[in-house]
Amino acid sequence: MKAQVYAQTVVELQNKREQIRNISVIAHVDHGKTTLVDSLLSKAGLINQEEAGKKRLMDTKQEEIDRGITIKSTGISLVFNENKKDYLVNLVDSPGHVDFSSEVTAALRITDGALVVVDCVEGVCVQTEMVTRQAMTEQIKPVLHINKVDRGIMELQLSPEDLYQKLNHVIEDVNAIFAKFEDEHLGDVSVDPTRGNVSFGSGKQGWAITMPQIAKRLARKGGDEAKILKRLWGDHFYDPQTKHYVTSPITPDGRRLERFVCQVVFKPLIRLFHLVRDGDLETVFNQILPAIDVQLATKDKDLTGNDLLVKILQAWIPAGDALLSLIVNHLPSPVEAQKYRVDKLYTGPLDDPVATAIRNCDPEGPLTVFISKMVPSNDGNRFFAFGRIFSGTVRPKTDIIVMNSDHIVGTTLPKKSKISRLVLMMGKTIENVDSVPCGNNVGIAGLEAVLVKSGTVATLPETYPITPMKFSVSPVVRRALTLENVANLGTFVKALKKLVHSDPCLEVIQEASGECIIAGAGELHIDVCLTDLQEFLGDTIKFKVSPPVVKFTETVLKNSSQPCLGKSANKLNRVYVTAEPLNPATI
Repeated sequence: MKAQVYAQTVVELQNKREQIRNISVIAHVDHGKTTLVDSLLSKAGLINQEEAGKKRLMDTKQEEIDRGITIKSTGISLVFNENKKDYLVNLVDSPGHVDFSSEVTAALRITDGALVVVDCVEGVCVQTEMVTRQAMTEQIKPVLHINKVDRGIMELQLSPEDLYQKLNHVIEDVNAIFAKFEDEHLGDVSVDPTRGNVSFGSGKQGWAITMPQIAKRLARKGGDEAKILKRLWGDHFYDPQTKHYVTSPITPDGRRLERFVCQVVFKPLIRLFHLVRDGDLETVFNQILPAIDVQLATKDKDLTGNDLLVKILQAWIPAGDALLSLIVNHLPSPVEAQKYRVDKLYTGPLDDPVATAIRNCDPEGPLTVFISKMVPSNDGNRFFAFGRIFSGTVRPKTDIIVMNSDHIVGTTLPKKSKISRLVLMMGKTIENVDSVPCGNNVGIAGLEAVLVKSGTVATLPETYPITPMKFSVSPVVRRALTLENVANLGTFVKALKKLVHSDPCLEVIQEASGECIIAGAGELHIDVCLTDLQEFLGDTIKFKVSPPVVKFTETVLKNSSQPCLGKSANKLNRVYVTAEPLNPATI
């Protein structure tokens, strides 16, 4: 009953398009995305605060739990109250491993904002830049969370000033990437702690802070919040003798001053970590907790070590508050985002009724849905087409046309179908709904017969398709599959079709001999697909797998230096061949 009540609240908020945020969580592998999302789930009341950072609720597959990485993009709808308003956050947790970059592309297409997560210690990595480039290509507005700050404090033993420099270096690196792929429609997407679009914290420990939060707390003790916020990052040093702020760490009389943000944020934070580590609980309870205005329950006062530290930090600066502030205040609603995204999304005339409805996010306009991936049901026998409604309102029993990703206007005929059922994707579970308006994500049942991987669903016959997704990886690693018992070939082929449906970047080539070639983005990608295939087949049907092979191709970069001579078999004919690059227009 509780799940049904929550789903009903989600349905009510789906009509308040200005209060909807569609976001993806993107990062390099093992930078802590899924662990961080637990804090948002806790804030929404879906898990207990004690489970935040441990539950990893968005890992829905056993393979993900066993390997400790996200493999499939998973969607969930969360309800929050911020600034005395209710907000609906449609969140998609995406993988960080390069082999699953296609899942990141699928997640970004149906969202408008991205929470970019970067490890404080490792900094910006290769996949960080790749997923950021994907986001900016899709005109997705980013915000930044610097994760695993606890590692910087405890493992690297950073001083307050060193921690500031470390965090500032990460921000500069991220801004350099944003500047490289900036889009004029998005405007200035650079991140700055004083603007509130950067947070720092630890997903594992369930805490995070933003500079506006700190400024608001300091202003309660006296002072102007806006002026305090301006001094909370950069070269601002407080002189306790003159009680003035200066921009140099060295005073005229030779005294060294402490950076203001280090004095009021990082120094108390690091001191708390060290006091709990050293077991100085008397100072923690008598000095630190009153100073930060935290009161622990009686049962929590018996805790020690990391358990006590986590409890204090979650009570003082819970991660859910900081992340929600980033999402609500700095990422666009679908009404705002679709105004500039329609130019790249829609392949038809930008003044036709469909484009106008997408631009205005009109729930009364013609239905246009982009399906980014097919999600198998728990029993593996059905698929839900998971996608974003860009215009109109989707309802069951609606007659629709379906255009696959390879659809060519004027050449390929769209397929006709009917929507059988609508579902709300809630991580591991689903909830049936009667209708979903534009600006939201939806799961549609009954399209697997006409839709292969991704495509456009519409009601108007003259609708042009949404631009197909461009993946940053391609299926280059191949393995051959051979059945042990050919009598099971029919079941094997059906299972392979299910596998193709469920993965955006998977190719299956069936040979006349009965051998099948499966091609993926990497060895890990293939291994995961083979595990899924075995689940579809069950334990009774077995197959053999060849070692992985990488397809090798070459090209010509300049004209050959001399002709190449070839002779016929009877030696009577000679052929002279030269090589030169293809004209770019031909390619």
